[in-house]
Amino acid sequence: MATARSSLRQRLVGLASLRAVSTSSLGTFPKRVKIVEVGARDGLQNEKNIVPTAVKIRLIDMLSEAGLPVIEATSFVSPKWVPQMSDHTEVLKGIQKFPGINYPVLTPNLKGFQAAVAAGAKEVAIFVAASELFTKRNVNCSIDESLQRADQILQAARTANVHVRGYISCVLGCPYEGKIPPAKVAEIAKKIYSMGCYEISLGDTIGVGTPGVMKEMLSAVMHEVPVAALAVHCHDTYGQALANILMALQMGVSVVDSSVAGLGGCPYAEGASGNMATEDLVYMLAGLGTDTVQWQRRCW
Repeated sequence: MATARSSLRQRLVGLASLRAVSTSSLGTFPKRVKIVEVGARDGLQNEKNIVPTAVKIRLIDMLSEAGLPVIEATSFVSPKWVPQMSDHTEVLKGIQKFPGINYPVLTPNLKGFQAAVAAGAKEVAIFVAASELFTKRNVNCSIDESLQRADQILQAARTANVHVRGYISCVLGCPYEGKIPPAKVAEIAKKIYSMGCYEISLGDTIGVGTPGVMKEMLSAVMHEVPVAALAVHCHDTYGQALANILMALQMGVSVVDSSVAGLGGCPYAEGASGNMATEDLVYMLAGLGTDTVQWQRRCW
């Protein structure tokens, strides 16, 4: 445990306050890039050994201390399907809530949303997929049915004054269907944006995308949803995550999901490797000439 904590601290050393990563010196890039840290949820959910609740809480607190602006804390999913997230209430209630940092949680259905709000969630995330087969294997329903479930959450969220982020899985490829038509991704993005998702994260769930495919997909989606409402979520199966993110930044996307130490995968997507490592993403942004606003070294 001590070795793991030391390794994590080394990886986190030097993370700037990623609330405002400036790329003003590069005219083709956004002036500000927001990083959404998903390690505590998307990163840990695929771990075979149950991570103790206290370790999860400490991880999130350390990420907060590093200055990350958004940290997805946990998932209010049934313990039957994702045992790793069975302590969601304890985690959300146990973490320190830093001023200016958002702590969204994943809610797969209305029951999960209600439990999340009861535990104190101020923001949630819903998810759908651009693949019928993936949707069937992941949540045991069709895409249309998953959209209906998402709409139920969004309606309840409006009443509860809770912000909702949306995920779309398999936007660049599916383990069961192969390549996904960009028009299909754009169609689904338009629907959940019109339902009320303030931000839509486009996920290369199995990491098969390349910059050319990313460009094609984003071009289609940007015809239906403002680029300011888009984010990318890239897995690194074939070492393409940074290249895909760079393409997205060049196209105007200014929100990127990543996971500390590259933790992650997908329990329902065979072959899905880890997420984009937060520290590698920060290193690339710094190499592009970004201006980091704060430099926090507490607890290293």
